Amino acid sequence: MLNELGSIILDTRSLGGFTDAEFYQFCLDNRNIKFERDAFANIIVMSNTGGKTGYYNTEILAELAIWNRQHKTGICFDSSTAFRLPNSAVRSPDAAWVAVGRWNQLSEKEKEQFPPLCPDFVLEIKSASDQLSSLKSKMDEWVANGCRLAWLINPEEKATLVYSSGQIKTISFQEVLSGSSLMPGLELILGSIFK
Repeated sequence: MLNELGSIILDTRSLGGFTDAEFYQFCLDNRNIKFERDAFANIIVMSNTGGKTGYYNTEILAELAIWNRQHKTGICFDSSTAFRLPNSAVRSPDAAWVAVGRWNQLSEKEKEQFPPLCPDFVLEIKSASDQLSSLKSKMDEWVANGCRLAWLINPEEKATLVYSSGQIKTISFQEVLSGSSLMPGLELILGSIFK
């Protein structure tokens, strides 16, 4: 079965689903394929992005990493990191940040595998093949699981949907995109990246 993003969905009900440990091992056994798991235990085979999306993601992640090195308040992650959310989904945002205090509460094993927490901050970049409605649903899932600040970056509309404090705001690529009180000092003008 395919979802709205064109990703393949594997129904594991006939297998009894995977435990967290089994899913982690399944991902290790198939390292050349990127997987997510939804809250219903379906396995989603994720597709690769195109060059433009990869470039945009790298530029934004670099800005996030530079800000984090200066402030030393958390840990940054790229799209290769999957997080085990409270609703049992295992998701990989394009970039994420976790406050250092929350990260330090995890055991070494939890840090090594899929960290069992929802990041404090996530961002997703809409690629040309993504359906906006599906990405909005994914953002709702992040927020419902405890994400405090989420950015859905839409290059086609040259705008970012900012999810924070129960509200959604639209910020154009010409305006300053801020980390707000969660990540003070993080400011980006995406128009300089998305040309």
